[in-house]
Amino acid sequence: TKPTPEEVRGWAQSFEKLMKSPAGRNVFREFLRTEYSEENMLFWLACEELKTECNKHTIDEKARMIYEDYISILSPKEVSLDSRVREVINRKMQEPSSHTFDDAQLQIYTLMHRDSYPRFLNSAIYKSLLHSLSRSSSES
Repeated sequence: TKPTPEEVRGWAQSFEKLMKSPAGRNVFREFLRTEYSEENMLFWLACEELKTECNKHTIDEKARMIYEDYISILSPKEVSLDSRVREVINRKMQEPSSHTFDDAQLQIYTLMHRDSYPRFLNSAIYKSLLHSLSRSSSES
């Protein structure tokens, strides 16, 4: 479904609105891809999905996949985390839970909010979407 012009304008009001909107996350992810930092959104989404999991076996599997995909220094999709958060994750990986990556997820969310979000609002991707939706809504 296409977002409304109001919804797209709302994304500029707050990062939270952008991240709560499935369409917003998709457009933001497209932008992150142009900045070679799409893994931040992919990691954040993987953590959100892990939080909904209740089955211990599935939590273990998903936590290991997230670790290998985004935390491991050998991963091509490694996200940028400080050493304190990495140590916490390494400890928690002994007994993974649906909240193993909460600190890391918050750090990546904050990074996207501070770094990428302001650039996103000034990007051609965002501006052209806003322009095309505003134009089509004024024509109807």
